[in-house]
Amino acid sequence: MKDMMRREGDRGYEKAFIIDMDGVINKGSSLIPGAREFVDRLQRGSFKYLFLTNNSYHTPGELKARLAKIGIDVEEEHFYTSAMATASFLKYQQPHSSAYVIGGRGLLEELRKIDVRLTNEKPDYVIVGETEEYDYARIVEATLLIQEGARFIATNPDLTGPTRRGPVPACGALVAPIQKVTGVAPYFLGKPNPAMMYWARKKLGVHSASCFMIGDRMDTDIVGGLESGMTSCLVLSGVTTKKQADHFPYKPDYIFNNVGEIDPAEILPRRERVLK
Repeated sequence: MKDMMRREGDRGYEKAFIIDMDGVINKGSSLIPGAREFVDRLQRGSFKYLFLTNNSYHTPGELKARLAKIGIDVEEEHFYTSAMATASFLKYQQPHSSAYVIGGRGLLEELRKIDVRLTNEKPDYVIVGETEEYDYARIVEATLLIQEGARFIATNPDLTGPTRRGPVPACGALVAPIQKVTGVAPYFLGKPNPAMMYWARKKLGVHSASCFMIGDRMDTDIVGGLESGMTSCLVLSGVTTKKQADHFPYKPDYIFNNVGEIDPAEILPRRERVLK
């Protein structure tokens, strides 16, 4: 009976993988042990997969080039960023909208693709993402525009981003002064927002029941996968330790030391583990 239910549940579904990057595949410019072998297994098995990143600064082409430098060769179509999720949100909510943007080229490129008009003249939205061009004048302009009626969104809630010298302010930190002055909290599109997970799965064309979320952070990757109905896999090669993971009220479906321990052909979705 269980075998029959499993076969019925598999009809129309195919296993797919959504994979965080930093702390899972790489740490800065260094490849994490086992990462290349894991990607090789995905490619040999013809599994659908996406690298998912909250960083909105880089374009898919730049991310492809960065992975190629450390020995992983994939196509641009295998990347999905918080900038892309932001563009998907705007296309769904208000096509042909206008926005005042504080953000890098990755965000600007995705907004141009959907014909968002960039302006500081009564924009529909103020949008903030990672950027190297962040100054007092831009903060003031964003603050005034929100007070004048622009809606406030941001690419991701991450307070810090990794660099060789240590953590640096990321999007969540950049929005803080604007939020404090206006009293308006931004709507974050990146992980753990289930909307980002939904659009990533839509890009792959897969069902949540057969999709795996692999990440190193309990507060973004794992909870985002859980709330999206995906099977969650925590790897201990990034920021979260096993001891830290035990303190969260929710738990991942799997815990691995690194992605090299994951066999895409053998790992079971949550629904199959329950049946088994």
